[in-house]
Amino acid sequence: MAASASASSSFLPAPASRKSLPSSLSWKIPLSSAFGVSVCLPRRRQAAPVFVVVGMEAKPTVLVAEKLGEAGLKLLKDVANVDCSYNLSPEELYTKISLCDALIVRSATKVTRDVFEASGGRLKVVGRAGVGIDNVDLAAATEHGCLVVNAPTANTVAAAEHGIALLAAMARNIAQADASVKAGKWQRNKYVGVSLVSKTLAVMGFGKVGSEVARRAKGLGMHVVAHDPYAPADRARAIGVELVSFDEAISTSDFISLHMPLTAATSKVLNDETFAKMKKGVRIVNVARGGVIDEAALVKALDAGIVAQAALDVFTEEPPSKDSKLVLHDKVTVTPHLGASTMEAQEGVAIEIAEAVVGALRGELAATAVNAPMVSAEVLTELKPFVQLAEMLGRLAVQLVAGGSGVKSVKVTYASARPPDDLDTRLLRAMITKGLIEPISSVFVNLVNADFTAKQRGLRIGEERIIILDGSPENPLESIQVQIANVQSRFASAMSESGEITVEGRVKDGIPHLTKVGSFEVDVSLEGSIILCRQIDQPGMIGRVGSILGEENINVSFMSVGRIAPRKHAVMAIGVDEQPSSESLKRIGEISAIEEFVFLKL
Repeated sequence: MAASASASSSFLPAPASRKSLPSSLSWKIPLSSAFGVSVCLPRRRQAAPVFVVVGMEAKPTVLVAEKLGEAGLKLLKDVANVDCSYNLSPEELYTKISLCDALIVRSATKVTRDVFEASGGRLKVVGRAGVGIDNVDLAAATEHGCLVVNAPTANTVAAAEHGIALLAAMARNIAQADASVKAGKWQRNKYVGVSLVSKTLAVMGFGKVGSEVARRAKGLGMHVVAHDPYAPADRARAIGVELVSFDEAISTSDFISLHMPLTAATSKVLNDETFAKMKKGVRIVNVARGGVIDEAALVKALDAGIVAQAALDVFTEEPPSKDSKLVLHDKVTVTPHLGASTMEAQEGVAIEIAEAVVGALRGELAATAVNAPMVSAEVLTELKPFVQLAEMLGRLAVQLVAGGSGVKSVKVTYASARPPDDLDTRLLRAMITKGLIEPISSVFVNLVNADFTAKQRGLRIGEERIIILDGSPENPLESIQVQIANVQSRFASAMSESGEITVEGRVKDGIPHLTKVGSFEVDVSLEGSIILCRQIDQPGMIGRVGSILGEENINVSFMSVGRIAPRKHAVMAIGVDEQPSSESLKRIGEISAIEEFVFLKL
């Protein structure tokens, strides 16, 4: 399919030196009926996208609905008409938005489906001045052809500094001693603290903020370890940090500082079970997300002396209730989500979001885009089931990586009956990247930011196409294989003979199926979740596992067994609609013929 571009224009005149569009990314922003900017998706890789820009005199209008730093406003005013209207009611926002091309908010303004519908198709960019986008309806934004961008980097130093401030304040009882003196008391013996020098700090999440906390802690004379499945080992070594498993990090540390995103995998990751594994007297700092701690379990751990102190900037519910046992606990230091609250960070966020919004209005690619771009209906229709397969294979593969192993090298193999240059794999690669990164990250990955996000994390994704001579050219793909090299696996049988975690799948009747794990052939529909078991091949195994699941009313959707030879080793793949309890999984693992097993969430 040849590339083409509509007669179109951007909202802003093209700058003198315009960045070229990366060939690995594609996007389209539909503008008003009279104007638009687009890049068409070529099916053949050697065809280059055609980009057409025609200048126009009218400036776009940007509505700033919450306070933004002056530096950011100046950038906006240089290229757009800026309307600063704060504390708008929903009805007032609906009225104004139909006259605006871009909207900038923080966390208080709710950008709902009603907002996009009220815009009448004019709203093209929503900028979130900060990291989280919980207050923006991403699905509605995408449906209405509106790009959503955020500002994820400007808060890094401020959040790291606040983490260190809480660490030191907690260790020396600063908040409690301050309140005591102001109450007319002089209790020097009551507020004896602990030293930081030579103590072990576990940094849980070694991204931008976590690594900056580690640098500062090293400067305080602390021994620092970290846990993060994507942390580059060379970057950790460069600042003297040792990467360890999750269990080792929490069980050997004197202090724990949380810097992980809130995802399904990290929700309440600190709970009764994990507190029980910690060194007695551990101290915990959280400037990440409140939901990563089970707050009731933390109160119990504080009362039991397992956790000596906690310093918290974030909470599951914000603001927390006035009678919160955690907030009122005398061993807890709290602040009202001040991680990003420095004058410098606020200006940095203003500049970052203003630059992203201005760039988007110019039709430039935004590395901080958080919603999916519009692609041609033809490509989406043909690849839709394979897009689902690609993301699920990525999710399965990364969950098979053992804790402490950094994912750096991934190889994707596409098997197809079509010529290699007739398969545009960019969307598939983006979805594999999404599956690999999103389960343990707060980043939203899509076609726009996939390559940028992978590169930023040191993740190299190589692609190979092989031609299947007996396949059908009517199908774009026969199978997709994902391999992760140089890591350890939670499920040894997932390792191929050449030493990579290997999963492979294909689409059958429009449904993604897992067809290979390591060297074992299986066939299980990728719906719900999966239990993988390596077992000695013998009669009754399917029935025994099925009975355990049935006792808990867990519905089994598919079950498949792949074996090397009769009565030898086999891998059983079981699709389940619900998540089994830890007790049921333990009982499965206790079956004598089962040598290893793993539960994987899709």
